[in-house]
Amino acid sequence: MSKAKKTAVTPTREENFPEWYQQVIKASDMAENSPVRGCMVIKPWGYGIWESIQRDLDRRIKETGHENCYFPLFIPLSFLEKEAAHVEGFAKEMAVVTHHRLVAENGKLVPSGKLEEPLVVRPTSETIIGDAFARWIQSYRDLPMLVNQWANVVRWEMRPRIFLRTAEFLWQEGHTAHATAEEAMEETLRMLDVYRAMSEEVLAMPVIVGEKPAHERFPGADRTYSIEAMMQDGKALQAGTSHFLGQHFSKAQNIRYQTAQGGEEFCYTTSWGVSTRLIGGVIMSHADDNGLRVPPRIAPKQIVFVPITRADGDEALIEDFLAPIVKELSAQSFGGERLRVHVDRRPIAPPEKRWEWVKKGAPIICEVGPRDVAGGSLAVIRRDGELKGQITPRDEFVARAASVLEDIQNSLFTQAATALRDRTVTVDSLDDFISVFADDTTFGRKFVRAKWCGDADTLAKLDEWSVTVRNVPFDQDGAPGKCVLSGRPATQEVIFAKSY
Repeated sequence: MSKAKKTAVTPTREENFPEWYQQVIKASDMAENSPVRGCMVIKPWGYGIWESIQRDLDRRIKETGHENCYFPLFIPLSFLEKEAAHVEGFAKEMAVVTHHRLVAENGKLVPSGKLEEPLVVRPTSETIIGDAFARWIQSYRDLPMLVNQWANVVRWEMRPRIFLRTAEFLWQEGHTAHATAEEAMEETLRMLDVYRAMSEEVLAMPVIVGEKPAHERFPGADRTYSIEAMMQDGKALQAGTSHFLGQHFSKAQNIRYQTAQGGEEFCYTTSWGVSTRLIGGVIMSHADDNGLRVPPRIAPKQIVFVPITRADGDEALIEDFLAPIVKELSAQSFGGERLRVHVDRRPIAPPEKRWEWVKKGAPIICEVGPRDVAGGSLAVIRRDGELKGQITPRDEFVARAASVLEDIQNSLFTQAATALRDRTVTVDSLDDFISVFADDTTFGRKFVRAKWCGDADTLAKLDEWSVTVRNVPFDQDGAPGKCVLSGRPATQEVIFAKSY
C-alpha cells in the first residue's frame, strides 16, 4: 500500500473542508480569533491582502466618479426606526450602546450614565448617510450624489468563522442618490460589474452575476443584485451585492430635490458593498493542502528570495548576487503597480523559511545558494504548480518575472473557472435535482441551474435539503418550462446551491 502524500496542512480539503479552512488561515499566519467572541485579529499577511484589494477597488470606485468620505460608527436608534423593513432585517444582529461611562461598585466596573437615546453600532449606513443626503441635496444641480466609505461594521454573528462571518468586519459601502429611477438602476448595475471585474481580474475568482430573488433582497431594497462564487467544496459564497433602493429610504429620510421646473421630487438611491469576506473567498477558491495560494495581483509580497547559507561568507556572497536582481525587479510593473519583492534575511533555517512562504502562498519563491550564485541561476518555485524548484538563469528570470506572475494569475483563474463550469449542472426534474444534492462530499457538491417559479411554498422544500436560491443569472433564454420544484410553469432559470 502506498503511503499517503504528506501535506503541510492537515486535515486535507477532502478529509474535512471546514477544519482545513481554519488550518490554512493558521498555517499562512493571516488572522486569529480575538478575546472578543466572534471578532478577529487580522495579521500583517492577511491585512496586506486586504490592502491590495482595497487599493484596486478604491481606484475603480473613484474612476466611476465616486468620492470617499466617512460617517459615524454610532447611529441613533430613531434613524433606523424610520425604515421598518430595514430595522426588521437587522434587528437580531444589532449591537446597542445604552450607557456612556463606567463607575466602580463593589470592586467592579459597571455601566452608568444611561443615554437618552440608544446608539446602534453601525451594521450598515443607509440611515445615517440618508440623513446627510437630506441636508446636502437641495437641487437637481446636486445630483447625482456619489459617495463611498471604507469602514468597519458590527453585526452580532452567532456562528462566527474567520473572514466569512465575524461580529466585526471591514468593508466599503457606496451610497448614491439620483434624480431618476433609470439613473439609479444604471448605477446599481455599473457597480455590480465593477465587483465582477475586480473579482475575476484581481482575485482570480470567477462569479455568476444576477439578481437576488425577492426573499433574499437587502432589507428595504426594491432590487438586489449579487456576484456568486463557487468554493472548492462546491458551496456558494455571496462575494458582493449592489442594491437599487428605489425611494424607500429617501421618503423615510426626506431626501428631496428641486427639479429644473421648480417642483420637488424624492431621490432614488442605491447602496453597494464588499467586505473582508472576499479574503475567505480567495482562501476557499485557491488554497491547496500545502496552504494558501495568493493571486499575484493581491499578494503583499509577489517574489520572495530565500538565501541558502551553510558556511561563513555565504551570506555576503548571496547578498551581493541578489542586490542588483532586487533592484531590477523592483523597477518593473505588474498589474499597474511596482513588483513587490522581498528577501527573507531572518536567522531561521532555510527549509523552514521556504515552507513558511509556501504556506503563505507567495506566488514565486526563489531559493539562492552558493552554487546558484556560481552558476548565475535561481531555483524558482511557482506556487500554482509543483513545489520543486526549477533552475532558471538569472537574466531569464529577471526578464520574465512580470509575465510569469501574469501566467500564475491566469492559471489560478482558469483552475477556478474550470471547476465552476464543470460543477454547474442543468436539470429539469425533481428526481435529478435531489440526486445532485444527495452528494454532499467536498468534491461532489455542485451548483444546479434550473427553472423556478418563485412561489413561497417551494422554499420550505429547499430548507429540507439545506439548499438556497443564489441568484437569477443575467443570461436567460426566457423559454417557457416547468419549475424543477413544483412542476408549475416557469420561465426564469436560477442557481441553486448549498452556501456559506
